[in-house]
Amino acid sequence: MKLTNGSIAVAGAGRMGRGISLSFANQGYPVTLIDIKERTREEFLQLKEQVYNELRNQSEILVATNVIARESVETILSQVEVCSMKDHNLSWQNSDVLFEAVPEILEVKKTVFASICEILSENTIIASTTSSFSANDLVEYIQGKERFMNTHWLNPAYLMPLVEVSPSESTSSEYLQKMTSLLEGIGKVPVICAPSPGFIVPRIQALAMNEASRLVEEGVATVEDIDKASTVGFGLRFAILGLLEFIDWGGAETLYHASHYLKDSMGEERFAPPEIIENKMNTGEIGMKTGKGFYSFEGKNIDEYQVETLRKFVDLLKHLGYLTDVKKQYN
Repeated sequence: MKLTNGSIAVAGAGRMGRGISLSFANQGYPVTLIDIKERTREEFLQLKEQVYNELRNQSEILVATNVIARESVETILSQVEVCSMKDHNLSWQNSDVLFEAVPEILEVKKTVFASICEILSENTIIASTTSSFSANDLVEYIQGKERFMNTHWLNPAYLMPLVEVSPSESTSSEYLQKMTSLLEGIGKVPVICAPSPGFIVPRIQALAMNEASRLVEEGVATVEDIDKASTVGFGLRFAILGLLEFIDWGGAETLYHASHYLKDSMGEERFAPPEIIENKMNTGEIGMKTGKGFYSFEGKNIDEYQVETLRKFVDLLKHLGYLTDVKKQYN
């Protein structure tokens, strides 16, 4: 399923809406950024100026970091049109995709969906950028339920590649494929997630951030050392290996025994291993060493896989300046 006219609309002119607009404008897409709040004409013009100033500042950051050329900034900004729901110009009604990026208040979303569904072409995909509501709940407010899904972008949207795409039970596979292809086409990395609270990243990071906060609360380490451990230890490894791939790499038995130790020594059930890890211990599917874990390693050259993975890790460490040149030690 191909785009009809290659245009994007974004309802909600806040931080997320601006970031999404810049993501598409950078790739040459015309974008209509729609302010959904009630404002006087003067207030709207002030907002419009604020939006363009922010988009310009973000573009200047991309220039300074050699992501885009300076001469392309004006062209990129010209791709974004800021309008209000009051405007008579409804050029966005035939957009291929409309991203809803309004505050996480259900009544606000319901009102916006009611307004845009009356105006939009029946073929326009509608995607909420919610980080809270299930697609199965929000789809109830959509005309043409097969075209609706959640797309959870991570801030800053114009830089972060991951987008969690969560279809509802009514979402058409054709529209889902169109969305993932669109996102891949602008350099994003879409992942498909069932309509579950917290999607993938927010659910994982909530646990990690809460545990980091508890470490401060319990006086285990200073704020600075916890953050240093998070970035230099935790973060570096999982930039190369996914969490489940990491379990397979080291073996599920390591996680199993460590989890039981933490649960027993601290008296906290939150550290107990989940049933899926218990089952993998019982079946012997503990990872790379047994040929199967979360992934199957059958027919895979393990030596090559390990060398390639470690090469990526070494490259990252060098880039960040964490590897000492051994030769210098002997000069």
